Amino acid sequence: MSYDLGVWYPQKRIHNEEATELYVRLCDGDTSGVDPNPAVDAFYAELIARHPEIDTIPEGKVDDHDYCPWSCKLDHSPSHVIMSCVWPKASYVHKLVKDLARMHGLALYDPQSEEVTYADGSTGAKTGSRTSLWILGVFALLFAAMFVYSGQVSTSGAQVDFYVFAGLCVLMAVACFRQAWR
Repeated sequence: MSYDLGVWYPQKRIHNEEATELYVRLCDGDTSGVDPNPAVDAFYAELIARHPEIDTIPEGKVDDHDYCPWSCKLDHSPSHVIMSCVWPKASYVHKLVKDLARMHGLALYDPQSEEVTYADGSTGAKTGSRTSLWILGVFALLFAAMFVYSGQVSTSGAQVDFYVFAGLCVLMAVACFRQAWR
């Protein structure tokens, strides 16, 4: 049993479903979905400097998974790297590859969780539809307006509370609009 990972230079952000399709195509040898980038070669060079390819290690080190955690030869091109490691080294390799991918600005795909992670830490998870975010933002602004109006007509000394709630609603609306705009 092995633990697999893939990296590539992200020309654009894609969702997890698209990343899964891209990974399957890469595994089949189709690199048309990714462009060559020097960051991929730099990542690969640093990775094999720490843990050499399985077909280059001396016979005496074959079972030394601290020296070489790979279960097979890495699939490397100027546009991607696909790695398979032995299962006992999965968490170590995942952290190593994640750190190196982040350092080189590469997208990391984990086929076990079917999730792509970008160098800034964001993932390819879909975050609700844009329409629902716009609607939520509009309702937040409506609530803000109601709080402001309530603060103006209120005869009690709690007017500041209404304005605080209005401000929070405006902040929520701005957050919704920013996310929907992306």
